[in-house]
This record gives sequence, structure tokens and C-alpha cells, in this order.
Amino acid sequence: MSEISDLLERFRRGTELIAVATTGASNQELDFVPGPGKWSVRQIVCHLADFEMVCGIRIRQILSEGNPTLQGYDEKLWAEHLDHKRRKISLAVEGFRRTRAESHELLKDLPEEAFQRRATHSERGSMTLLDLLRVNAEHAEKHAQQMMAVRQAYKAAKG
Repeated sequence: MSEISDLLERFRRGTELIAVATTGASNQELDFVPGPGKWSVRQIVCHLADFEMVCGIRIRQILSEGNPTLQGYDEKLWAEHLDHKRRKISLAVEGFRRTRAESHELLKDLPEEAFQRRATHSERGSMTLLDLLRVNAEHAEKHAQQMMAVRQAYKAAKG
């Protein structure tokens, strides 16, 4: 399996990982914050939904424009001002799933050379579509692990 095929499969499976990481959690568990400066499962899922929208736009910019500039954003400000503590997790999970599925549909049949298209990220510098795919595939995986750790911490705190 090529690196692109592997990354596309990991990217696609990210929605399943997030669904598994949230399944069966009570509201108390979803809102448990494991420590100062840490996020709850609900906040992580809302962050993922927002990040996925941003990445969906970035994918489309790279595919449609010549070396576009991809603007970074402050995820902590988004979490605060977009009320990640109170948003409905079911809508965030569905938004993440839908946006990722649409992006996967765009990417899955592209020729290999399309993944070498470039953009300039305002914080990361020059990157290819392949780089963005790699970051995005890893992003969901890392946050799924983080959510499972938060859920374990909640269970440990409850005794």
C-alpha cells in the first residue's frame, strides 16, 4: 500500500475512532476536565469539528488555487468563543464525520501528483497537500487517544 493510500485510509477511519471514543459516555463523563488547562471530551470533539471545517477549506484551496496562503487560527480562542463547553456533542461528531467524508471523497481518486500541490501556511510555512493529509490523519488519531485518556481519568476520579 502506498503512503497516500495508507494516509487516505487513516483519514477515512478517523471518524470511526472519534465515534468509538465518545460512545456510551454520560454527560458528566463528556464534561469532565482532567486538569487545569485541559479539555473535556466534549471540547475535544468540538475542536475536531471546527478543525475539520478549516482543513476542508484548506484542501479545497490547495486543489483549486496556485500556492494559496493557509491562515492559522487560535484553537483556544475558538474553543472559548464558540462555546465548546456547551455545544451538542452529537452535532459536533456528525459535523466532523460529514466534513471529513466530503473531503475524503474529493481526495480518494486524485492522481498522485495532485498531492504534491503546495500551499504556504501562515505558521508552518510551505506544505504540500500530502503534508496536510498527514497532519489531518494524525490529528484525529491523537485526539481519539486523548479522549480515551480523559474517559479513563474520569473513571479513576469516580473511584
